[in-house]
Parts: sequence; structure tokens; C-alpha cells
Amino acid sequence: MSIQGLEVWLETSAGRYVLDWEQKKHDLLVSNVFGFNAVQLSLPRHDFLRANRMPLRFRCDDGRYAGATEVLADLHYLPFASNSLDLVVLPHALEFDPHPHHVLREVERVLVPEGQVIITGFNPLSLWGLRRKCTRQDALPPWRGHYLSVPRLKDWLALLGFEMQAGAFGCYAPAVTQEKWLRRFHFMEAAGDRWWPIAGAVYIVQAVKRQHGMRLIMPSWHDRKARAKALVSVARKVEKVD
Repeated sequence: MSIQGLEVWLETSAGRYVLDWEQKKHDLLVSNVFGFNAVQLSLPRHDFLRANRMPLRFRCDDGRYAGATEVLADLHYLPFASNSLDLVVLPHALEFDPHPHHVLREVERVLVPEGQVIITGFNPLSLWGLRRKCTRQDALPPWRGHYLSVPRLKDWLALLGFEMQAGAFGCYAPAVTQEKWLRRFHFMEAAGDRWWPIAGAVYIVQAVKRQHGMRLIMPSWHDRKARAKALVSVARKVEKVD
């Protein structure tokens, strides 16, 4: 289920169709995420963090794309300290990995509390998902791999303590390869958003890591006010006794 070959496919007409939609959605979402450190895992030739304004942004991969990766690492064992990253972007990293849940656990580990993860993937409940089912298992990406549905992904995220913040589906045209046919099916974009919004070929989801057991520390003036009320009550009781 290797992702190798997906970068090449993204240069085709169908690949650019998907990439354009995903890049616009990433630009919109990452521009509103703040902090200090952001990392993109997989597809390092494409900068999905370009609209983010954190001081440290970099791309991490296992090095199969020479000259594009800034940090070499196994995504199952990320070389980052726990609670050290504010944003992790996963463009198609899960569906082509043999152990996607392990990757998500690593993402949860390295994210700070209230840190965010943005995930893109191919939707199995779409015309593209149907095309994949009719394609040989040894086919090249994007038809190789294990497509994860959004409900299943939500369950995985919830088990790891993430809370969904936003999401969208896109690319409603059939899985055609020629640009002229993609243009002819362009009308399906607006129709899909209105009539079958969960049937887009690709999706993007945004989730926040919640820290269970965190206690909100109130300003000290609340404590002083409470102590003052208690003293007044005691003083009144003393006066009555006298």
C-alpha cells in the first residue's frame, strides 16, 4: 500500500484536479492555526503549509523523494519530543500506510494540548471509491491502498482524544483521466456540494487534541473574593453569639 507513485500521479490532469482543491482547502485552514511549530508528513514536493504563519514549518518524510524532504524519519517513530508541535498536516499519509493507526498515535503524541491535525484522503463512498473497487489491487496510486471513510476516521480520532473542528468534501467529477472530460463535468462541483455533499472523491478534516483532566485555573481574585465572603459570614455569626 505504498504511497510511492502518488506524487507522479498528481502531475496528471486528474491529479492536478485533486491537488488544486486540496491546496485551496489547506490554505484556508492552516492560515487560522497559530503556534510555533508545524510539520507536514508525506508528499513533501507540495507545500500544504505555505499559508501558515508559524515561525518553524517543515516537511517530514522517509526520504523517498530526494531533495524535497527537510526531515528524514519513519512516520511510525517521529523524531520529535512529546507535546512539541502545534500543527501536523497529513496529506494522504494514512490510506497508503500499512499501519495508519500507529501514525495517528504518533501524531497525538507529538502534538501539544489543543494542537491541531489536518488530514486529507480519498473517499471510499464516492465515484472514485467505486472505481477503486473495480481496479486491480496491484494498480498504481491513487487506486492502490486502503481508503478510510470519514466516519471511521472520526472514530479513530475520538479514541485518541481528538475533537473534530471542521471538514469538507470535494471533487465530484467521475474518475476520468482527460482534462477535457474534467472540464465537461465541472458542473458537478456545485451540484455535488448541494445534493450529495458526502460523495466527493476527496475529503479534508481538521481535529483538535483535547487534554483530558485539565483543570481551569481561575484568577486569584476569585479566591480572595471567596475568602472575604467566608470571613464576613464568620463575623456575623460571632456578632449573633455575642
